[in-house]
Amino acid sequence: MKQLKILVFSAAFGNGHIRAAEAVIEELRVKEPSAIVTHLDFGDFLSKRFNNLIKKLYLELIKHSPGLWGRFYYRSSKLTHNSRIQRFLNQLGRSDFLNYIKEFAPDLIVCTYPTVSSILAQLRLEHILQVPVITVITDYTVHSHWVHPGVDSYMVACEKVKDMLVTGGIIEDRIHVTGIPISPKFEKRINRELIYYKLGLKSDLPTFLVMGGYGSSEETTRICEKLANSVIPLQVIIVCGNNGKLYDSLHEVVTNAKNTLVRLGYANNMEELMSIADLIITKAGGLTVTEALTKHLPLMIYKPIPGQEEENASFVQLIGAGQVAGSVEELEITLSRFLSCPEEIEKMREKASLALVSHSAEQTVDSMFKLITELRHEQRTG
Repeated sequence: MKQLKILVFSAAFGNGHIRAAEAVIEELRVKEPSAIVTHLDFGDFLSKRFNNLIKKLYLELIKHSPGLWGRFYYRSSKLTHNSRIQRFLNQLGRSDFLNYIKEFAPDLIVCTYPTVSSILAQLRLEHILQVPVITVITDYTVHSHWVHPGVDSYMVACEKVKDMLVTGGIIEDRIHVTGIPISPKFEKRINRELIYYKLGLKSDLPTFLVMGGYGSSEETTRICEKLANSVIPLQVIIVCGNNGKLYDSLHEVVTNAKNTLVRLGYANNMEELMSIADLIITKAGGLTVTEALTKHLPLMIYKPIPGQEEENASFVQLIGAGQVAGSVEELEITLSRFLSCPEEIEKMREKASLALVSHSAEQTVDSMFKLITELRHEQRTG
């Protein structure tokens, strides 16, 4: 059998698309170590000025005008694959994509970002591109931008997403409920006592994990201060990410806290932190939600951004694996209730443990290999 070549496209518009691509690649290297896998950023095929402009606009909307982003998201979700706007988007980087694909000659193309998926799907529909395209949807909902009849196979999070694609006109046999691919390290059993020890925490106290790498530093500081001085004993891990302002602002909170508060910058061991947490306070990115649910970790989702995050939060709440708070005050009231009634957290943990397909990256890659096998069989017998 000839050496397998796979091209993976993601995009740096929020790191969820990249993390999903990396999870697929990680599992590919386990299943097929000899495969040649190349991972590319969609933005690299656009002009640098245009790419930077789009990224800046997206980030500014998310940070300063989330309501405006939400209106744009929901209005644009009514567009079809052959709308004027979508036809324009399908021309972006088109010739460069084709030139690169022709040179690389992959057996399969995997997309975790909708724009590049639509561009390549249109080329498939026009019979210009001969390489099959697999699209991995990275949320618990479907924006119309993902939906294109030229996609050979979809990998989706849950039955709800599958139903939405079918409603959008995608053939059911092309849709596979694999779960959103996350790194296989989230599936592994971890020595929890060792993690408690490394962080200087106790295994017999409630542990809240706060994700503070984005959003308002003032609000996150207030949340941490409330938890750090809770009358009911608990311990808190706050991950600041690359938010240096937040990290610095927490110095006084950590120093004066009645309860233990561990302050971290960027953390590359989220699977360990999620393993010892009883509750995560976070936004509602598709990958973060999937990682938490895989760890059977209940979610307290704070001020989800209108659009896909709002839909992800609704999914979590619908299945009973978490709660949503739209303000600091609402969050504080809910956290106080959880501390007074820990059985509520345990009920959410039980729901979280039943929510997802297990081993999502493995399921995704197995479905990809099945498609490759079927295509090769068709080529031999066709």
